[in-house]
Amino acid sequence: MEKAEGAFLTISELAGELGLPQHILRYWETRFPQLRPLQRSGNRRYYRPADVALAHRIHQLLNVEGFTVKGAQKALVDGNGTESVAPSAAPTASLEQADLLTRLLAIRTDLAKAIGD
Repeated sequence: MEKAEGAFLTISELAGELGLPQHILRYWETRFPQLRPLQRSGNRRYYRPADVALAHRIHQLLNVEGFTVKGAQKALVDGNGTESVAPSAAPTASLEQADLLTRLLAIRTDLAKAIGD
């Protein structure tokens, strides 16, 4: 049975979704202060949609992109760990590269003329 979109997940459900053991999620809670699931009686953890998204981002940083725990902490605090930062930076970088390429080609043309004369 699938849960509705936005429903809270238990630690076992989130661990299964990420393909990780539950103790890894408990460890992340000690290292990433932003990750704070609700805890009910008996310390049962319930991950809200924001916690689930954060856990997915931490998993991405650590296990896909190869960050260390310290590096992932810094990326999340600096805002470099969010998905929304990367797309806006990419067009600027490609424009700067195109401008640089145009300038280098102009310099190359000027040097070829100087050598040929």
